[in-house]
Amino acid sequence: MPDRDSSIRAVERAIVLLRALNQLPVSTLDGLHQLTSLPKPTLVRLLRTFEELGLVARGGRPGEYRLLDGVNALNSGYHHVPRVVEVAAPLVRELTERIKWPIAVAMLDVDALVVRYSTIPYSPLSLLHSSINMRLSLVSRALGRAYLAFCSREEQAMLLELVRQSPHPEDQIAQDRGAVLAMLEQTRARGYALRDGAVRPVSGTIAVPVMAKEFVAASIGITWFSSALSVEQIVDRHLDQLLDVSRKISEQL
Repeated sequence: MPDRDSSIRAVERAIVLLRALNQLPVSTLDGLHQLTSLPKPTLVRLLRTFEELGLVARGGRPGEYRLLDGVNALNSGYHHVPRVVEVAAPLVRELTERIKWPIAVAMLDVDALVVRYSTIPYSPLSLLHSSINMRLSLVSRALGRAYLAFCSREEQAMLLELVRQSPHPEDQIAQDRGAVLAMLEQTRARGYALRDGAVRPVSGTIAVPVMAKEFVAASIGITWFSSALSVEQIVDRHLDQLLDVSRKISEQL
């Protein structure tokens, strides 16, 4: 357990540092320390590793660092974002045309789920004009919970550590580790996720994961007016349809 926890912390710190480096063309050691709150010796060790891997180069002055094009190799073989959207779009659009409620397709972006596709333009029953690129909490939003509950235990642990560092109000429930783990176990057991009732109570979202073999590739979710239908009614009427769409997407990935 200590070795695994140490490995998770190392990966977490590397991700945090990469995100900080990506914010500016040239970063300083002092600036990275302020952005990440990581100890300077830790930053130096990580930066040296990144240099050896061809991801980072030293700047023109001491203590300066910049990302190299080699960082693009981290996603050069990963085509799930456009592929998931390409496969999911016609399927979720067809479902929205039948049930009228809008459906979102969201994917992981470091410490949150980001909406990559939405059927809001095809729905007469939406509270929003658009949800594209909206960031959704992993622990409060249904789409985030669906991802977090069904990903591997190792990935789940790493993501929870990241979310615990988030200052966003919707992420604060991650501080109660026991409650969050119980919620995720309940979500996994019933096969679908629900949004925290305290977040935007005017509507609700039910979400399920989309699997690519043993990995979670995305989450898809239906949003409805809380005044129109209860959770029980949504589950009874539309859960099987949502799960069917999820299976169809998975089969094509």
